[in-house]
Order: sequence, then C-alpha cells, then structure tokens
Amino acid sequence: MRARPLRISLVCGLALIAGAVAASTLAAHEDSASASVRPGRPQPARAGQAATAPHHPTGGIPWIAQGGAANPPNRPPTLADAYAFTRTGMLSPAVAGDPELVYVPNSGETGMGGSSNSPNRDRDTVTVIDPRTFRVVGHYPVGRLPQHVTPSWDLRTLWVDASGSNQLVPLDPRTARPGKPVAVDAPYNLYFTPDGGSALVMAERRNHLDVRDPRTMALRRSVTVPCSGINHADFSPDGRYFIASCEFSGQLLKYDTATLRILGELDLGPEAMPQDVRLGPDGRTFYVAGFHSGELVLVDGSTMREQGRIPTGAGAHGIYPNRDGTLLYVSNRQDGSVSVVDPRTRTTTATWRIPGGGSPDMGGVSADGTQLWLSGRDNDEVYVFGTADGRLLARIPVGANPHGLAFFPQPGRYSLGHTGNYR
Repeated sequence: MRARPLRISLVCGLALIAGAVAASTLAAHEDSASASVRPGRPQPARAGQAATAPHHPTGGIPWIAQGGAANPPNRPPTLADAYAFTRTGMLSPAVAGDPELVYVPNSGETGMGGSSNSPNRDRDTVTVIDPRTFRVVGHYPVGRLPQHVTPSWDLRTLWVDASGSNQLVPLDPRTARPGKPVAVDAPYNLYFTPDGGSALVMAERRNHLDVRDPRTMALRRSVTVPCSGINHADFSPDGRYFIASCEFSGQLLKYDTATLRILGELDLGPEAMPQDVRLGPDGRTFYVAGFHSGELVLVDGSTMREQGRIPTGAGAHGIYPNRDGTLLYVSNRQDGSVSVVDPRTRTTTATWRIPGGGSPDMGGVSADGTQLWLSGRDNDEVYVFGTADGRLLARIPVGANPHGLAFFPQPGRYSLGHTGNYR
C-alpha cells in the first residue's frame, strides 16, 4: 500500500460518460472480480428481470471459499461467532464475475457543511470508484437525495435509496450502470429479512416502516412507528427479531420480524441521537452509535437492557466489523476519526485520525479486509484507511455530501441491507 495519503482529482465532464462496456472487459471480469469497469450509458439492470437465485427460506445463499473449498452446512451463525460466514474469501456464487467497485451516493443534502467552494458540487448522483487504483470509473444520475447504496438480499442488485425522488434505483453490479427506477415512498434506508422474504424500507421522514416485496418492491404493509426518525437496524442471529434506532427521539425499538409487533423499547435520551445499529460478534450484544454522545451504547438484545458505553469520538455514526469479527470500526464524523473497538474487552484500542481533519461517515470494509472505505460527508470526498495500521491511504474527491458508500462485493451468504450488512 502507499506510504502516504494519495489525492486524486476528478476527471472533468463525469456527468455522463458515454460508451458501452467492452465485451472483452466483461470477459476479464469473469476471470477476476477485481477488474475495473468502464462507464457507459444506463441500461436496464438485473433488478428489472425475474430473480434467478434460489430462495432459501431458512438460510442464505451458500458461500464458496477461494480455492474451491466445499460449502459448510447452510446454518445460522452461532452465538459465539455472528460473522462466521463473512471471512475473507467466503464469496457467494451470486457475485461471481462482479467487479470489485465502490459506489458513492452524492446526496447534496443541505446543512451537511460541505465546502461551498468545492471544485465539484455535483449532487444526486452515484460515483463509482475502482478500489485498486482509487480512480473514478463511472458517474450516474440516480434521483434526488440518494442516501445509501444497498446490496439486495440475493446480492444480484444494488439499490440506491433516492429518498428525495421517492424511488429506489437499481444498479447492475456487473456493469455498475443504473436501471429503471422503482417508485417507493421516502426510502431513507433499506433492509432485508434474513430469510430473504421481505424488504423493509425505513421511511424516516414519514415515521413508517414499510414491508415490501424484495424483488419488485411492491408495498405489502405499512406500519407507523412510535418514535421519530427510524433509520438503522440489525437482526438477531436467528432472524426472529431486529432492533431499530430512532434518530430524532432517541429510542431503540425491538421488533418481531414476522409480525412487526414491538417486543421492547429502550430510551437512550435525546442527547444520544442513535445512528447505526450492529449485532456484535457474540450474537447477543447490539452496538449502537451515539452521534451526540460520541460513544457506542451496548444493549443486550434478549432483555433490551443497556450493558454499558464505550467512548469513541464526537459524531459516532457507522459501525463495521472486521473480516474475522474480532474488531469493530466506528466512524466519528464530527471528530474526523475512526475508533477501533475490541468487543471482548469493550474498549477502544486505537484511534485513526484524518490528517487535517475530515468527516468520516458511512462505508464498509474491503473484501480482503485490508482497507476501510468511508464517505466524507461534510468534505465531498472518500477516505481509504489501511486496516493494518490505520494510515490514510487516499482521499478521493467525489460529489456533494457523499453518504452511504458501499464496497461491493463482500464476503457473505446474503445481505441484510444498509450499505452491506452480511451474514
């Protein structure tokens, strides 16, 4: 890796880059998932086609290890190892041939603090980056206020949550190009039930939790939530319940996945401003990022009781497990840092700071675990950290107020949503 931060300039005129992806390039992708994509005109994505992946009502898509190792039994992870199927090399057959790319939604959201004199104030687009070269290879309009790029449960589609346009925009992960938008009311965040049977849209500004068909996104049921600003969630290891955060009113809600009956509630107080929610490696403890309090709140999922708090940094926002599930990376947007948390000792073991400051927000760990990619929400850029020592390897200019960045593909049998929460 590079010994010092690398800054890359955007190529002028990225608004629409013409030209089809060459057949030879796609053939190369079939041989190497890390090959780059050349941008082209938008074409219908696989999301608009009938799903071809088999449905697994009690499990996920079987994984295949590098080197052709046999598949293990397709069972839920144990309580002692919630991320047993997201190790390096455990890539699903569904992503075979998909190029390794980074997708950055540029929301252009007002009040985010982006630089007004930035040379690139582009918004309402997705920027595509080749993680091997740190270079922009695609740039596409996707509708107003794109919040997150979310892998579908079957890993065959990337959905852009364009909340301002009331639509989900499918991206084809083989070409990185957008397809026909699907009308969906106020999609701030998107999740999938562990059995793959339903999509859950967090309609934040409506205070609704909408149940939809995971393929067509047709509405099945809409549930009003007893809080303000529902937006992030994660599921228990057996998938029977999930815990969701209410950003504006400060509560956590525990829902029965099958019935959407509320099983419990925990009020963290308005000063917490809870953001991301992640199941810990032990399969019992949920970690909640407290934006205003600058910490992780630990909650026992079975009892919905608080177990303690771990100070991280101001603006704690995103939580990402490393490849072996032994560490959690926490992005601190207001502090310009990343905290490395050890779930076993419940302590922060290291702090990675962005030289000169920054605003690390949402993202994910690379497939091989060597890099952490995060959007720089208030600085119109993307950060790449080396996970071995926390060095900043690159800061890449993108559009205005980049938000829910997705590194795709990553190991896992299936996606539970958000920017890539895999099991």
